[in-house]
Amino acid sequence: MSKSSRPFRGFFRSLLLCLLVFVAACGSERNDPYPLSERDQNILYSAFVGRPKHLDPVQSYVEDESVFTAQIYEPPLQYHYLKRPYDLIPGTAVSVPKPEYYDASGLRLPDDAPSGRIASSVYEVRIRPGILYQPHPAFAVDADGRLVYDALDEKKLAGIDAIADFERTGSRELTADDYIYQIKRLAHPRLHSPIFGLMAGHIVGLKELGESLQRDAKTLPANVWIDLDAYPLEGVTRVDRYTWRVKLRGRYPQFLYWLAMPFFAPVPREADKFYSQPGMAERNLTLDWYPVGTGPYMLTENDPNRRMTLERNPNFHGETYPCEGADGDAEAGFLADCGRALPFIDKAVFTREREGIPYWNKFLQGYYDASGISSDSFDQAVRLNVGGDVQLSDEMEARGIRLLTSVDASTFYMGFNLADPLVGGSGAGVGAERARKLRQAVSIAIDQEEFISIFMNGRGIPAMTPLPPGIFGFHEGEEGINRVVYDWSSGHARRKPIEEARRLLAEAGWPSGRDAKTGEPLVLNLDTTVGGMGDKSRLDWLTRCFARINVQLVVRSTDFNRFQDKLNKGSVQLFYLGWNADYPDPENFFFLLSGNEGVLLRGGENKSNYANAEFDRLFATMKDMDNTPERLKIIDRMNRILQNDAPWVFGFHPKTYTLAHAWLHNRKPNNVANNTLKYQRIDVAQRAERRREWNIPVVWPLALVGIAFAAALYPAMIVYRRRERATACGDAERNRSA
Repeated sequence: MSKSSRPFRGFFRSLLLCLLVFVAACGSERNDPYPLSERDQNILYSAFVGRPKHLDPVQSYVEDESVFTAQIYEPPLQYHYLKRPYDLIPGTAVSVPKPEYYDASGLRLPDDAPSGRIASSVYEVRIRPGILYQPHPAFAVDADGRLVYDALDEKKLAGIDAIADFERTGSRELTADDYIYQIKRLAHPRLHSPIFGLMAGHIVGLKELGESLQRDAKTLPANVWIDLDAYPLEGVTRVDRYTWRVKLRGRYPQFLYWLAMPFFAPVPREADKFYSQPGMAERNLTLDWYPVGTGPYMLTENDPNRRMTLERNPNFHGETYPCEGADGDAEAGFLADCGRALPFIDKAVFTREREGIPYWNKFLQGYYDASGISSDSFDQAVRLNVGGDVQLSDEMEARGIRLLTSVDASTFYMGFNLADPLVGGSGAGVGAERARKLRQAVSIAIDQEEFISIFMNGRGIPAMTPLPPGIFGFHEGEEGINRVVYDWSSGHARRKPIEEARRLLAEAGWPSGRDAKTGEPLVLNLDTTVGGMGDKSRLDWLTRCFARINVQLVVRSTDFNRFQDKLNKGSVQLFYLGWNADYPDPENFFFLLSGNEGVLLRGGENKSNYANAEFDRLFATMKDMDNTPERLKIIDRMNRILQNDAPWVFGFHPKTYTLAHAWLHNRKPNNVANNTLKYQRIDVAQRAERRREWNIPVVWPLALVGIAFAAALYPAMIVYRRRERATACGDAERNRSA
């Protein structure tokens, strides 16, 4: 072979080598979106959609943020991971505190004293000794015990862009002072805590502290640190290093639920001062960016546009997995880790996914350990059986994926404005009775079961009262149905026939949807926001529901601010709203219908302006009670009043569907607590095996490409070889002639 043919031999060798490299690059290892150093590590992989805005516990009040804050901060109390209804248990506290009651003269009252005699309640919280904060530069000290980073300036901050850039860290023990300091932060005028107004009405002296801080803040430069230890708070006192007391006005048993929320998690004075130094905020070195806590995890990477990382806190004081649960938990395997040390997972990586399809595909590849179900993937993930129950699809079952369902502690409803002369009115009187029957008729006509099936893929249950499942006072089955709207038949709640709604409407003076006296058609107005219930297909469906009873529905869409303004002014007839539980107590839902919360009279959360004297009397008694059989009887009576008066069309409680891979254990849905990462466990070996199995490279397309490329190149090669031979022969002939 001539030397000139060797380039082709080298070319084919290079082509073959490139194909082999390309095939190798398409293997499962190269398909893995995570660094090689993380492979086969005890890491949970998840995703987030909305970037967190606040990680400072004094301001954070959004579920997307609690995914992180609840793993880092430790309030005194927490919820039992498995038990339902939700049960408060100690967090850092030694026990769940029991309040002491006092009258106006300071005399101690018995535990069963009537609320009217109780002038104040005192909660004493004792925390466990020996709890340490995570390693953090705010605690770093020198050989003399002085803080290393308490006098920073731009020069000293040169080269510092993240919390990991500080060379030294330290820690110290959690004390009662840290909890007191955080409660004072609720009143800080520069932080704008969303619960300050509420707590100022309960915690003695908190309102006055806020006023004092507000005055002083006006006289200080915006970047000057305010030392809260210099300000007394009458209602919060230190007993000793591990004990503190809170004094509340009157009786407020729901305060215990607040003690399980990040608002009452400890913030050390050192961290507050550390982050308040010049140049820190400009570098995103704040509590909003880098939290400081005692919980099982600490935030080590914060890139909210790309990736957030939680890692095991090496100073975590320890906790064990629960040995008790709800009915069925043992059979479901939720008690298999009874008594084992927490947390199980070393690290959790959260990747931001802006689109649902990539999120879903990575879950199917095993690169996310759990996933929600979007509308796009619903049919692929689940199917409805003959009875209407949701089951996993065959594809999901073949992969060993589990379906986890839970009903959210939320209620969505359509409200009537009872200040409106047409749909309003409660109590006695002909007008009130007409309006009540009109509202009852509309409640029957709006088919919630159909709405849930069409627009929510079955992800919800019809609401019978304001109370969702998991809240004390909620009843399953026949005992809990709304008998104004439903009948109980063959073991199921059946919506009353539309003829019943038409009968009620006729009794209200609107036979066939027309005024019995004037013949004018009945027209009702629904105010809604664009992008909410304002979705055209939903509104078309709702209009058809009203048409079933010959009522004309006029939809008035507007922006959110205008909608809120109309609600507050009472210039609406019908509207849609929802409520998520702040804490799992019936008071947190019933107050939405309390006469004292009327938006027109008091500017409160009762947007329906509903007022019923008996309901309000029962509410005043019920809200301060413990969960006893007596309280349950009062709640049942309150629900019957609401069902009869129908100030709301009770809509639905949404269901959350989550898919979890077989290697993810102990993942039980919890709609109130968020500190759930520490309970979950991963079988790393099983995950690695499944990833390899599900991501085998497909190489035959590359082979076809190679063959096609070679076939296309072969004619050119033949022509080239012929020319080379011809050239070689000519050269040889000339050499002989010479």
